Amino acid sequence: MAAAKKKKGKRKVEVVHLVCEETGDYNYTIRRRSGGEKLKLKKYSPRLRRHTLHVEKKK
Repeated sequence: MAAAKKKKGKRKVEVVHLVCEETGDYNYTIRRRSGGEKLKLKKYSPRLRRHTLHVEKKK
């Protein structure tokens, strides 16, 4: 008997940028699957030399 193969739905991986909320600089680039909520992370901002909130934006 042949085993039934299930095809998984492929979700595309997209390139998104993490933008500093205070300066508006594009400091980080990440690859992530599409869908879901926008990321909000505390990351280091080189211009301000401290950690600030960064949000996900597509370029």
